Amino acid sequence: MSVETLPFLMVGITFVILLLGYPVAFSLAGSAIIFGFYGLATGNFDTSFFSAFPERIFGIIGNQTLIAVPLFIFMGVVLERSKIAEGLLETMGKLFGRLRGGLAISVCLVGGILAASTGIVGATVVTMGLISLPVMIKHRYDPAFASGVITASGTLGQIIPPSIILVILGDVISSAYQQAQLSLGNYSPRAVSVGDLFLGALFPGILLVCIYIVYILIISWIKPNIAPSLGSDTSSEQKGTSTIEIFKVLLPPFILITLVLGSILAGIATPTEAAAVGSVGVILLAYQQKGLNRKVLHNSCKNVARINSMVFTILIGSSMFSLVFRGYGGDEVIASYLSNLPGGVISAFLLVMGIMFFLGFFLDFFEITFVVVPIVGPVLLTMGLDPVWLGVMIAVNLQTSFLTPPFGFALFYLRGVAPPSISTLQIYRGVIPFITIQIAVLVILWFYPGLVTWLPEQVYQ
Repeated sequence: MSVETLPFLMVGITFVILLLGYPVAFSLAGSAIIFGFYGLATGNFDTSFFSAFPERIFGIIGNQTLIAVPLFIFMGVVLERSKIAEGLLETMGKLFGRLRGGLAISVCLVGGILAASTGIVGATVVTMGLISLPVMIKHRYDPAFASGVITASGTLGQIIPPSIILVILGDVISSAYQQAQLSLGNYSPRAVSVGDLFLGALFPGILLVCIYIVYILIISWIKPNIAPSLGSDTSSEQKGTSTIEIFKVLLPPFILITLVLGSILAGIATPTEAAAVGSVGVILLAYQQKGLNRKVLHNSCKNVARINSMVFTILIGSSMFSLVFRGYGGDEVIASYLSNLPGGVISAFLLVMGIMFFLGFFLDFFEITFVVVPIVGPVLLTMGLDPVWLGVMIAVNLQTSFLTPPFGFALFYLRGVAPPSISTLQIYRGVIPFITIQIAVLVILWFYPGLVTWLPEQVYQ
C-alpha cells in the first residue's frame, strides 16, 4: 500500500466508524492514533507530529476567542429554559395574527431574534417546535408548511451573529488565512477576526429572514388555507395587547442583542468580552421576566457543561486527526489536486462546497469546521478567495445541508418534538421551498460578494 493512500484510507475508515454510531471525538482520535502507530511501525510517519499534539492542546486552552463558546451557549440555554422565547412568540403572534401567514411571520422573526441572542441551532429548533407547532396546527396551518417555517427559522442561528458557529469558524478561518498568506510569502498578513465574520454574515442573515417573510406572504396570499389569519379566534387577545405590553416583551431582547453584537461590531469589546456581558444580561433578563430560579439556573449550567465538553472534546480529537493526516502528506495531495482541477478556483470551490454539503448529512458543524476547513481552507485562500466571504459561504452551505432531507439535523430535531399526527414526509415536504431559498441566497452571494465583504471593509477601514 502506497503512503499517499493512507490518509484517505484513514478518512474512509473513520467515516465508517462514525456511521456505526461511535462518538465523533473518539472516532477521530482513535483512528488517527491507530494509523499513526502503523506509520511508526512501517517507518512512514514522523514522531514529531505526535510530539506536536500537546502544543496543540495548550493552544486550544490558551485561545481567548474560544472562551466565548461556553458563554454564548449559556446565553442560549438560559433563554430556552426561562420561557423568554415563549413570551416573544406569543407577543409577535398578537401583533401579526390578523395577517395571512402572520403566525408564520412571527415564528420567523422570533427565530431570527433567538438566533441573534444565542446562535444554538438545535435549541432554537426544539424550542420553536415545542412552542409554536401546536399553536400553528391549532389555527389550521398546513402541517408541512408549519414544519418548514419552524426548521428554516431555527437554523438561522447558524448564520446570524453572534452565532457560536461563526465564533468557531472565524477562529479556524483566521488560522487558515494566515497559513495561506505565509505560503504565498506574505509574512505580515492582515488579521481576520471573528468580528469580521460577524459583520460579513449580517447582511446575508437579514436577507434570508426577509426572503423567508416574502415567501410566507406570497404563499399565504395564493393559498390562504395553508396559512390562514387568526381572525376572530384571537380578536379579544389582540385588543388586549397594549403598546406598553409589546414594548416590555420586545425591548429587553433587543437591548441584549445590541449590547452583545453592537459592542463587537463597534470594536468596543472582543467576542469573549461581549459574550460575558451577554451572559450577565440574559440572567438579568430572565430574572426580570420571572423566568429564572435556582432550578433553572442549575439545569442550565449542567446543560452548558455537557454541550461545551462535547465541543472541545471534538476539537481535541480533530486536532489529533489533522496532525496524522498532515503527517502522511494528505494536505499536500489535496492542495495539488484542487490546484490542478480544470476550471481553477471555481471548480475547486464548487467541489469543496459539494463535499461539505454531503458531509453535513452525517457530521455536525463542529466536526466539519475542525476537520475539513483546516485542510481545504488554506488551499482555497491561496487561490485568492476572500476569507470572510468563504467563511459565510461555508456557513450558509452547511445551513442548507442541515435542512435537506433525508438526513438534515434540523429535521431530526423537529421530528423529536413534533406530534405523531405530523408525518416525517410532511416535514420533508415543508422544507423544500426554504432549501430553494437558501440555494438562491448562495447564488446571490456568489455573484454579489460585496453583500458579505462591504460591511467589514467599511467598519474596519
